[in-house]
Amino acid sequence: MSWTREGETLRRTIQAPDFPTAIRIVDEIAVKAEELNHHPDIDIRWRTLHLLLTTHDKGGLTELDYTLADQIDDIAAKHGA
Repeated sequence: MSWTREGETLRRTIQAPDFPTAIRIVDEIAVKAEELNHHPDIDIRWRTLHLLLTTHDKGGLTELDYTLADQIDDIAAKHGA
């Protein structure tokens, strides 16, 4: 897993091959996030995505964060990132 824990957050940076792929990755993350009703913070800088996961209403990390992190890893790998 390419995530790092910083306090009560999980963080990951994804380098997509190009900007359109970065947007496709974000779109697929959005679908998974909606299914889980758990939404990451995403910062898009050209083909670089910075992601942060935490469960704000619980004040820290929960199983949902780790579940979504695993799904994001699968999405990124599928797109060669």
